[in-house]
Amino acid sequence: MSDASDEEVENIREQKRRELLDRTEDGAAAPTEPVHVESEDHFQRLVADHDTVLVDYYADWCGPCRMLEPTVEEIAEESHAVVAKVDIDVHQRLAQQAGVRGGPTLKLFSGGQEVQQWVGVQDKGTLVSGIQQFA
Repeated sequence: MSDASDEEVENIREQKRRELLDRTEDGAAAPTEPVHVESEDHFQRLVADHDTVLVDYYADWCGPCRMLEPTVEEIAEESHAVVAKVDIDVHQRLAQQAGVRGGPTLKLFSGGQEVQQWVGVQDKGTLVSGIQQFA
């Protein structure tokens, strides 16, 4: 093979390696945008099916929640973690079961277990650091 072909093959291998690293343990690629939770069952499946899940409990009327939204979207795009959004007005029971008293509240799940919680607006570095700690 020529040097150009070898380089092309190596580039393809590197791209595939990066794609594999971006996948969760069960082989399902993490979505690159937040997943809006549709039901309690959907929430349970997300937490069970993915190794690392950041859950944003929010409300549409909540100013701090709206301030945090771009950060949450960036983390979904850039991180290996699944980012789930739970509307606390629509899913009041789910929020109550999670002990959410106000928005925004973020919870990090790793291996199906809650491992971290943040209340209020957080900076991206804090959230990414938490995700990396349990990756």
